[in-house]
Amino acid sequence: MRTLFEETRISGLRVRNRFIRAAVTDRTYDGYISDDIIKDYAKLAESGVGAIITGMTLVDGEEKILPVVALCSDSFVSGHWKLTEAVHKHDTRIIAQLAYIGSYTAVGNNGGLVAIAPSSVPNLVTGTPAREMRLGEIKLIQKKFADAAKYAQKAGYDGVEIHAAHGLLMSQFLTPHYNRRTDEYGGSIENRTRMLLETHHVMRGATGYDFPIWVKVNCTDGIEDGITDDDFRYVCRALTAIGVDAIEISGNWTPHAFKSGAYFKDAAETAASENNIPFILTGGNRKLSEMMEILNGTKISFFGIARPFSRETDIIERFRREFDDSFTIRPAYAI
Repeated sequence: MRTLFEETRISGLRVRNRFIRAAVTDRTYDGYISDDIIKDYAKLAESGVGAIITGMTLVDGEEKILPVVALCSDSFVSGHWKLTEAVHKHDTRIIAQLAYIGSYTAVGNNGGLVAIAPSSVPNLVTGTPAREMRLGEIKLIQKKFADAAKYAQKAGYDGVEIHAAHGLLMSQFLTPHYNRRTDEYGGSIENRTRMLLETHHVMRGATGYDFPIWVKVNCTDGIEDGITDDDFRYVCRALTAIGVDAIEISGNWTPHAFKSGAYFKDAAETAASENNIPFILTGGNRKLSEMMEILNGTKISFFGIARPFSRETDIIERFRREFDDSFTIRPAYAI
């Protein structure tokens, strides 16, 4: 029987358990890592979690007008090095989540920045209008992801994760509603996946093949003309084929916010059964018994937990106590 608390490996990285702190956005007003952020991550690492995925980290300096951490030049590396050093002191692995936001945020009135997207489709969440990306801009964004991955490697991260979920730019390329292009990046799911696969390829060229690259994808967008189940499964197979080190499954969690149980278990179970790489299930992981059942009944191997850490900093220790109470064999009383 596999257990949640056994030491194991993901992407070649030794982790002390199967719990991963999923990304939660870190707020900063200049893009730089603050002392408060470092303290928060040190506490997370001390809590006993096996690995931490950082909040989304911007790869483009122009988006630095947003109150989000960035890693888009050498000037950011020293702050990120302090962060990774603080986490590693507690024997915890840390993965930098790299993102380009685009029209998902209301950037139209911020510094004159014009949002770019796969197609000129207003964002359903923010209402932000967008300009369709030119081919040269597609290649430029791919290079920015590669540069950010190289900076992350230099800053001591154990790997990076491409954020291709939750309606950000990479997610929009996969989604028919936002991607209405008629060139090689639009139309069929093979074409809509091209941006993500090429970005991974360029990042590999920058970091080499020993530096883990994970990808976070939606199994559902929760919108009309969103990614279909067949499309989602194709994306996972394509990522596996090119050598992605792990896939984190998420989606539009809003309809599930008040429901009990792992939100995307069924989709993740199917994808994991079709691909021989580690799968991380994120969203709604609250019950130890359910995670144990998923771990031993499917090929899902790791569990992402995000918001509960903000309310219960010792949640891993509570899970451990529950595990010990449930699975420890107690000696019988002598008669």
